[in-house]
Amino acid sequence: MKIYTKSGDKGTTSLIGGERVPKYDLRVEAYGTVDELSAFVALLTDKLSETTFPEAAASRVTEFVEELVAIESRLMSVAALLAVGEGAKRMDPISESAIEALERSIDKMQEQLKPITFFTIPGGHTLCSLCHVCRTVCRRAERAALRAAESYAVDSSALRYLNRLSDYLYTLGRTFTELLAVEERLWQP
Repeated sequence: MKIYTKSGDKGTTSLIGGERVPKYDLRVEAYGTVDELSAFVALLTDKLSETTFPEAAASRVTEFVEELVAIESRLMSVAALLAVGEGAKRMDPISESAIEALERSIDKMQEQLKPITFFTIPGGHTLCSLCHVCRTVCRRAERAALRAAESYAVDSSALRYLNRLSDYLYTLGRTFTELLAVEERLWQP
C-alpha cells in the first residue's frame, strides 16, 4: 500500500465514514492537534525513560511510563472521535474508567506535592519543560475540539479526557520537579 494517495492534493481529506472536507475543517484541526499532542507525549515518554532518577523514585517512574503509554493510545481514540464524519457509525467513547484513572493519578501526585498559590513557570529540567509543552498543546487541542463541537457532533468524553489530561500533565511536571530535586519556579507578580 502506498503512503500517498494524491486525493488530498487539492486541499481536502476524508473523515471517518468517507466525508470529504477541507484540510482546515474544524474537526481536522482538532484531531490534527491531538496528533501533535500524541507525538509530544511520545517524546516525553522517551525522555522519561532516558532520565536517571534517584533510586527511591524508580518505581514511580515505571508507573509514569506505563501511564504515558496508555495516554498515547487514548489520544488515538480521542483523535478518532474527532474525525468522525457526518453519517458515519459512531465510535465508542473514552471510558469513564480512563478519565477516572487520570483523576486518581493526579490525586496521588498531589498528595506528595507541597501546595502552591502562584502559577508555575515552566523550566528547570528538560523533562519538566516537556510536561508543560504537552500541557499547552493539550489545552490547544481542547480549544480546537470545543470549536469543532460548536458546529459538529463531538463526543463529550473526548472533551472531558483532554481537559483532565492537561491537569495530569501539569501535575506530572510539578512531580518531576520534586523527584529531580529541581527548584520549582513560581510566578510572583
